[in-house]
Amino acid sequence: MPVDVNLRKGETVDKALRRLKKKLERESVLRDVREKRYFEKPCAKRRRLKKIAIFNNMLRRKYENM
Repeated sequence: MPVDVNLRKGETVDKALRRLKKKLERESVLRDVREKRYFEKPCAKRRRLKKIAIFNNMLRRKYENM
């Protein structure tokens, strides 16, 4: 699925690049590319995701009491 950003009338290239970057971020294209750059063992991936889940649960419990 290609990501297109057309230059609007009177728009600078910098603004068009900013729109492109935001579009790529929303579609999580860059994150997927970074994740697939190197192979990660399934056990390492599970460990990393479990660690993230534990951290998120800790934050949720911390701010739940406020």
